[in-house]
Amino acid sequence: MHSLVLDIAGTLSAAANLFVVAAGLTLVFGAMRIINMAHGSFYMYGAFAVTTVLGVGAGWRFWLALLAGAVVAAVAGLTVEVTVIRRLYDAEHLTQLLATYAVLLIFADIGQRIWGTGYRTVNPPPVLASGISIAGGQVPRYQLFVIGVGAAVGLALWLMLARTRFGWLLRAAVQDPESVATGGTNLAWLRTGVFVIGAFLAGLGGALIAPMQSIAPGMDVSIIVSVFIVVTIGGLGSVAGAALGALLIGLAQTLGAEFFASWAASLIYLTMIVVLAIRPWGLLGVPER
Repeated sequence: MHSLVLDIAGTLSAAANLFVVAAGLTLVFGAMRIINMAHGSFYMYGAFAVTTVLGVGAGWRFWLALLAGAVVAAVAGLTVEVTVIRRLYDAEHLTQLLATYAVLLIFADIGQRIWGTGYRTVNPPPVLASGISIAGGQVPRYQLFVIGVGAAVGLALWLMLARTRFGWLLRAAVQDPESVATGGTNLAWLRTGVFVIGAFLAGLGGALIAPMQSIAPGMDVSIIVSVFIVVTIGGLGSVAGAALGALLIGLAQTLGAEFFASWAASLIYLTMIVVLAIRPWGLLGVPER
């Protein structure tokens, strides 16, 4: 039971973090049909921003660092959208991939000049540093915090898309952007807002992961691979699909590490292959016209 509780908590915390990052990517694709490789850069910048604000200590500054990581990524996203993405809305997906991959490489080089090439680590705040007893097992409080943040992000996105004017305009713009623009809505800034929200979520995911693993250059590429697998499994453009895909990948990672150590790295790819063989457009996605 102790091992099972730890495995469940690890799976859910990994899935929650993946969902936070993947939700930003799938939101941007669903609203703007932009495939953004630079999403991994926003994640990495969010993580490194936490190390800059927090340093080697912990305490109340952790909450400031968490917000700073998300805000830094949002500012980077705003810069990328205004300078690059606005020119790609009508481009083919291959052009979008090449252009945003170039942005990822540029941001990777800038990041190395700012933060160097070494590894960095940070500590969670004291209130989240200990464990809590659940069914006889000591589950880290920080894992429960990450799970809570993932659930809050999912709820906030649902409320935004279903209950706010911004969400209504966003869904209308996906179906008929010309009519939305004719009605007086500034379509360019609507798209900018969506892209900034996506970058904010990527930075928040990077900030959340900072106390759980070493922060180093290259994490932008590794996370973008995982996130693309998540949104591909769930269905590009579906926030609920991103949550389901993140849960499946988190489960695959846990099972792989627990029972199939030699196949752990391949298990997430096998999961994607199985899903796409059954539903090529993802579990909750729709065939693109």
